[in-house]
Amino acid sequence: MKLGIVIGSVREGRISDRIAKWVDNEAKSSSTISSEVVDLKDFSLALFDEPISPQYNPDRQATGEVKKWLDKIGGFDALVLVTPEYNRSYSAVLKNALDYLDFQIKRKPVMLVAHGVTGGAQAVSHLRAVLPGLGAITTPSAVMITGRAGEMINEEGQATEEVKNNPYGPQTALKNALAELEWFSDALVAASK
Repeated sequence: MKLGIVIGSVREGRISDRIAKWVDNEAKSSSTISSEVVDLKDFSLALFDEPISPQYNPDRQATGEVKKWLDKIGGFDALVLVTPEYNRSYSAVLKNALDYLDFQIKRKPVMLVAHGVTGGAQAVSHLRAVLPGLGAITTPSAVMITGRAGEMINEEGQATEEVKNNPYGPQTALKNALAELEWFSDALVAASK
């Protein structure tokens, strides 16, 4: 499975990049997953202002940064979206990036990883409402990190020993969620043959 892990925050001092590296490190421990971290900072996407929704514009000719973004996301079999919870939802930069998509994630599984005071539960809930509009399938399990994620995961994406050794904690949740994501990816590929 070719996996894209999207960092859904671009703000100074963000923690989402650490969490994306943590997901990437876990994914790389599998011999059947090829993963890549995709940073929204690397795409200068203006606020979405196309005259027609991308899915309903047969004459759409994406160029520049938008084409770069669409090509990158379209090349993956599955995605992990890593998002903070801002004001009881997911980040505006992630919403903007999703609004540019047309069919790049149609019939592809998306796993959600969130962090915040409530583990990003409301961000996850809102993404579960939005992603089906793009034809994506959100996997049942989400990984939600409650509390100070920056103290649990360092800048290299390594979790503390306490996190690693907690059988009911986020490391176990991540392993299980990635296995589930791969199952969905395999099932959707088989179904489309």
